[in-house]
Amino acid sequence: MNPTPAPTPTLPIDALETVYDQLAQAIDQAAASGRTELFLTKLALLNANALGSAEQFQQQLEAALRDL
Repeated sequence: MNPTPAPTPTLPIDALETVYDQLAQAIDQAAASGRTELFLTKLALLNANALGSAEQFQQQLEAALRDL
């Protein structure tokens, strides 16, 4: 029998807006030095490690690629 996966935590809207602003500022900072792709790769790997699940990370990749 497979265990039931833990529920995915979510951020309240105001916290999500803060994260969005922080991300936008960091992307702008990385872009100023021509390092946007490197920054985004490092950020993704750090978050994958914090998430602790390659499967969940794959699901997040797929969600992010939808409707670009």
